[in-house]
Amino acid sequence: MQPSGTPTVRRACLSVPGDSERMLAKAAGIGVDEVVIDLEDAVRPERRSIARELAIRALGELEWRAPSLSVRVNAHCEEDVTALAGASRPPSTIVLPKVESHDDVASAGRLLAGGTIGIQALIETPVGVLRALEIAAASDRVVALIVGYADLAAVIGGRRTPDQWRTVQDTVLLAARAAGIDAIDGPFLSIRDADGLRAAATTAAQLGFDGKWAIHPDQVPLIVEAFTPSEGEVARAREVVSALERSDRGAVAADGEMLDEAVRVAAKRLLARAEAAS
Repeated sequence: MQPSGTPTVRRACLSVPGDSERMLAKAAGIGVDEVVIDLEDAVRPERRSIARELAIRALGELEWRAPSLSVRVNAHCEEDVTALAGASRPPSTIVLPKVESHDDVASAGRLLAGGTIGIQALIETPVGVLRALEIAAASDRVVALIVGYADLAAVIGGRRTPDQWRTVQDTVLLAARAAGIDAIDGPFLSIRDADGLRAAATTAAQLGFDGKWAIHPDQVPLIVEAFTPSEGEVARAREVVSALERSDRGAVAADGEMLDEAVRVAAKRLLARAEAAS
């Protein structure tokens, strides 16, 4: 397992119920950027203490292919956070649900004490969306914001197609970028709609998100593909950087396109993503 606090690529983040030993064992053998052991929505309330015990055991005893492990804790559950902070092999991060303010992050940070466990904040309430920048900048522990579609839909009401979430996506993405942290798109809830998943993941990647949650192992390859720069994109980015480095001017024309510092920054960001994912 990657040491706590070490930056990681989060193209695909696979969520797995924490109360299923079988699913935990299966998830340990899956090649995915991050596994998120879920103690909240995927677990019935009466089994959440069992899930916590199984999660801590799995963290310490299983051999994980994923370079990063996270645990989604229950909202306002001190037992979850303190138990993970004291685990012999803690996760890289915790996923904190229904975050709505700086205080929510600060409370979790106090429970994590002096360790290096990071926090990924789930933005899944209207208040959370409206305070996304406050949350993103609340602590050095915050390493990512995640869009939580299911809970947002339940609170907002109505029926929304993927393209009707653009305002929420843009708000969360801008807040994450302003704070210099990851922006992760929430899960696509249909596990048998490969075309729908591909479209949703491709759109999120084009918008600028760093990755997306998966709720089934079969979703992982499509998500990874969407968030991994293609060979053509990498080659073009290298050309852009090279052209600007050869020039003594701030902007140059190449192949009918005007290249400047902003284009170079975008190209170098793509190259960094490609290198980290290789």
